[in-house]
Amino acid sequence: MQFHSEREKILIIDFGSQVTKLIGRNIRELGVYSEIVTLKDFKKIKEFHLIKGIIFSGGPSSVTSKNYQTISKKVFEKNIPILGICYGLQLIAKLFGGKIKPSRGRREFGRAYLTKKNDSQLTKNFFKKKTSVVWMSHEDAVVKLPKSFKVIASTINSKLTIIENTQKKIYGVQFHPEVTHTENGKHIFKNFIFLICKIKKNWNINSQKLRLINEIRLKVKNDKVICALSGGVDSSVAALLINKAIKKNLICIMVDTGLMRKNEFKNSFDIFKKKYKLNVKLIDASKIFIKKLKGVTNPEKKRKIIGNLFIKVFEKEAKKYTNIKYLAQGTLYPDIIESRSSTGSKTSKIKSHHNVGGLPKLMKLKLIEPLKEFFKDEVRALGKSLDLVNEINYKHPFPGPGLGIRILGEITLEKIKILQEADQIYIEELIKNNLYHNIWQAYAALLPIKTVGVMGDSRTYENICLLRAVISQDGMTADYYNFKKNFLDRISNKIVNNVKGINRVVYDITSKPPSTIELE
Repeated sequence: MQFHSEREKILIIDFGSQVTKLIGRNIRELGVYSEIVTLKDFKKIKEFHLIKGIIFSGGPSSVTSKNYQTISKKVFEKNIPILGICYGLQLIAKLFGGKIKPSRGRREFGRAYLTKKNDSQLTKNFFKKKTSVVWMSHEDAVVKLPKSFKVIASTINSKLTIIENTQKKIYGVQFHPEVTHTENGKHIFKNFIFLICKIKKNWNINSQKLRLINEIRLKVKNDKVICALSGGVDSSVAALLINKAIKKNLICIMVDTGLMRKNEFKNSFDIFKKKYKLNVKLIDASKIFIKKLKGVTNPEKKRKIIGNLFIKVFEKEAKKYTNIKYLAQGTLYPDIIESRSSTGSKTSKIKSHHNVGGLPKLMKLKLIEPLKEFFKDEVRALGKSLDLVNEINYKHPFPGPGLGIRILGEITLEKIKILQEADQIYIEELIKNNLYHNIWQAYAALLPIKTVGVMGDSRTYENICLLRAVISQDGMTADYYNFKKNFLDRISNKIVNNVKGINRVVYDITSKPPSTIELE
């Protein structure tokens, strides 16, 4: 196997966890280069001199099953520090003679309380108190400690939550330090890579910017690229990166699907045309999109229709130019991991993102996705380094299908207008009350039911508006934002009084998981 970069690295072996990429992200944030490989890819590695540490991810398999995913014990003979997370811990324990059993009613999902038993390099500064809050997701547990291993910390249901063998430089944690719900989880990675692996910092956003620009330039050469530009931070950063690489050979296309927020599309177009002098073209395809979506209620079908229509519009535009071979998109890693596994692991599909699972199988243009290895906060850092205006760089995420997946059930022009008005009120109030930048993503949605109301002593039968606001770092996990009651009172009152067609407002207080951030 050929590594992406010839520099010292932390290697992450993906056993199929939905949050494996968060491990890599945590390590990159600490200034160290990391690569994620499948078990299949790992078996092909011949040279290990650049690998300063190995992390086994979690995964959906059970080491108690007949055909569980495993790894050769030879990897432990290379004197490379190893950290196992969740399934990774259980695999290490099994390979060294420990015992793993199903928890039998003592499973741990969500928050758990971890108690320190012994000191360890791995947990330096991790425990602010004797007990720390960690995030668990497992049905099996290690019940017998492997020979020559030591217990470092326990929970009520998992006595062997952190274990180590310092002689062999092998460590394991049952919880997930990579998710934000684990208190001080980053200290686990910090201690592992700096104190145990003794690797030096070698990763920063500026170096990645230069790498991406160079890769785009080498790939495209003298050909032309059409970039799908929506005005969100992802596509905007992708466009500015590509513009740095190929200049005049970039053609940006903004497609008005009729499913955008009120006035937002035109404002973004003006910024790219006037400030950044991009070759950008605005296409009004709203009638086509609305017509194709008529009568469609299934969310997956909506995404695929929108994805296919996008490509058809871009391919039609490409015919107007010579040497157009590429379509650029602002696809991020969370889009990919929820649509399919980017590494070939056994992650389950959550939904098809219009720019991933929603794309047609036979597409004439080749894809360029410079941001597909990045998370939202990393993209914003890239945007800042590219002098992207704050108005766009710190804009809340907005899905490619737009309001099409925020109108549950059938999409109509009437519903679009109603939702645009309600959403505008919501966002404007967030900005007015200095709440917008405290929230990772906020939006209004229309539910596919109507309810009875009373207005002016008259009976109404109108739509329910759902408000959603979450805090997150990466979109992989999220908690709802805890608004003060008087703010919700004001928003509800203002929407009902000013938007004809809505007589009830509700607020979504579900976290991700178990829900997703978007409703469809």
